[in-house]
Amino acid sequence: MKPFLRRAKAVLLVAGACASLAGAAYALNVEPALPDPAAEARAQALFHQIRCVVCQGETIADSPAKIAGDMRQDVRSRVQQGQTNKTILAELVARYGDQVLMHPPLKSGTYLLWFGPLLMVMAAGLLAWRYFKTQTTPKPW
Repeated sequence: MKPFLRRAKAVLLVAGACASLAGAAYALNVEPALPDPAAEARAQALFHQIRCVVCQGETIADSPAKIAGDMRQDVRSRVQQGQTNKTILAELVARYGDQVLMHPPLKSGTYLLWFGPLLMVMAAGLLAWRYFKTQTTPKPW
């Protein structure tokens, strides 16, 4: 019975090591860079201008989401094809909308993106001011 337990322990140990190595390899998620360093630097700069459509608060450079990886590969292939930054960003905006840009342009469709947080802070301040204005202070006597 003891040799069986030793083998079972060894098999479990090897399986656990393989699983942890596979997890570490998956977590690295290494993407191939462009062979031209200037083109790779241009692609990296574009990554920081594009918002992840899943994470919403991160650029595709920082996001671990699968769609962000796909978007990085798409940008790299477009850079390698020789497309300009303006063309690449315009095609992404056409596909995903203005919210895909980390700094969307100021136009009628993006007023809420630009001024929404300010309006919410102002509304909260107005509500707090009205609340405290209507409060009565207790008389000291």
